Amino acid sequence: MTAEVSAGAGSVARVADSLSPAAARRIALAAQGFGRPRPDAVGTRQLNLLLERIGLLQLDSVNVLERSHYLPVFARLGSYDKALLDKLTFARRGPYREYWAHEAALIPLEDWPLFGFRRQDYRDYYARVDDPWLEAHADTLVWLRAELAAKGPLPASKIERDAAAPRRGSWWDWDEVKRGLERMFRFGEVVSAGRTRFERIYALPEQVMPDGLHGHEIPRPDAVHALMERSARAHGIGTLSDLADYYRLKTADAKPALQRLVDEGVVREVTVPGWNRTAFLHRDARVPRRIETTALLSPFDPVVWERDRALRMFGFHYRIEIYTPAPKRKFGYYTLPVLVDEALVGRIDLKNDRQRGVLRVQSAWREEGAPAGIAERIVPALRELAAWQGLGEIEVVDRGDLAREVAAEAGVPLVAGS
Repeated sequence: MTAEVSAGAGSVARVADSLSPAAARRIALAAQGFGRPRPDAVGTRQLNLLLERIGLLQLDSVNVLERSHYLPVFARLGSYDKALLDKLTFARRGPYREYWAHEAALIPLEDWPLFGFRRQDYRDYYARVDDPWLEAHADTLVWLRAELAAKGPLPASKIERDAAAPRRGSWWDWDEVKRGLERMFRFGEVVSAGRTRFERIYALPEQVMPDGLHGHEIPRPDAVHALMERSARAHGIGTLSDLADYYRLKTADAKPALQRLVDEGVVREVTVPGWNRTAFLHRDARVPRRIETTALLSPFDPVVWERDRALRMFGFHYRIEIYTPAPKRKFGYYTLPVLVDEALVGRIDLKNDRQRGVLRVQSAWREEGAPAGIAERIVPALRELAAWQGLGEIEVVDRGDLAREVAAEAGVPLVAGS
């Protein structure tokens, strides 16, 4: 018998061995911080609590709307001061550090040792493939270490300028400096010391890491076990592949770690009709009777970044079209999935027109089966986003089967698409 959980908001889920798909959605969204009252004001405490809950913020350079790591925070907490998040996440000796956790992502500093096995994997990989670049540029790495030791944390562009004067030529071009730093970053030989204008600043570990943290070794099975527990908590419920993907863990490592969590009672196996695979429920999963929210999700939000999970859980087929040639795009360059309560009801392509001070809705699309009247929920979210971005107006382009409804609700004329 499928159990439809009816526990009140905030209570520990006590469920049968089979959960309805709707209950699974509520579990997942609650685990990600949705469905909770928004704070009256967002300060350091609220930001830290959210980052503790979701575990990481994926970074991405696309800035057509806003840098991706700012958007999951806005989706869950509403308007906040981005400078406050920067102070937390990009401070040289702050409580968060950047590493390849999912993709490039911000993680709690205390989690940095958990990725020692990944740094070793990178070293093993480049040794195994006998990387000709590393062999040909061993002197580059020696020079980069010396530059950082002598001058302290630096961005790649500053190192390149220093290198260009005495050593002009293609050997010292920006690409060579950046490639060297990126390999060292993967190996853990240099670490992030924050970002300035979104450019990563590189440092030697001893320059910015707490004593004893760098070089602290955690055996691979224990590190993967800890990461799988964090993933299960952030998911609430998920399959083996879901949980492994959160920190991009190999199945060969993730599977025994998940079994260990089962044996410890941290997660337990449940079934969800239509999932066609075993699901695992975290013991701290909470299930509200309903999820009430309206959120515009970044393409790199944990709710949707695993595309198979988004399809299985929400019936939402999602492919970001940044790398698709414009004539072949179906929905738009930077489409954000629209979450209304516990369903993904549409997708909106947004652009921050900073020069004109306008939030431009470049297209708006309704998902099949979405309820009527969803524009009444979406437009206030767009207005809040515009205000948070310091924009005055909303402009709606006549593209997509939801565009006319959004424009009417916003009280603005439709604009012809270019």
